[in-house]
Amino acid sequence: MNLYIIRHAIAVEAGNPKYEEDSQRPLTGKGKDKMKKIAQGLWEMEIQMDLILSSPAVRAMETAKILANRLDIKKSRLIATEHLEATGYADQLINEIKEKYSDVENIALVGHEPYLSSLVSVLISGKTDSSVTLKKGSVCLLSMDALEYGKCASLNWLLSPSQLVQIGENS
Repeated sequence: MNLYIIRHAIAVEAGNPKYEEDSQRPLTGKGKDKMKKIAQGLWEMEIQMDLILSSPAVRAMETAKILANRLDIKKSRLIATEHLEATGYADQLINEIKEKYSDVENIALVGHEPYLSSLVSVLISGKTDSSVTLKKGSVCLLSMDALEYGKCASLNWLLSPSQLVQIGENS
């Protein structure tokens, strides 16, 4: 199984009075534009995603939809899960994937920091405190034979938004 761990793109700042609930904050225009370039970079790398699981927060779902659109992923294969919310629990997310999607080879997970870094850390080291940082729009690829809570994955790569944009522009 391959997991693509993706932090949502640039969103409206937290605390904006226009959005009473944090989960309602959308991507900014700059965030949408940059995510389209990031998705183009992934497309140029010939990345295959069979399923996208996303936090239900507006900014994460918008990020996931941009990815799905550029990578030709059917809307039915983009699923919101509460287990990717900023306050989610990695063990519950892993259980959901094992129960519902164990036959899927390439899964993208779109969510928030510091949750995603903690998830990556657990899967590559068995601990939650490894120093992994995902900038907004970053993507990392983990591969594993079997998904388990704890050290089960290898970190294949971690690309920053600017690296992915450059890949998309140079192809």
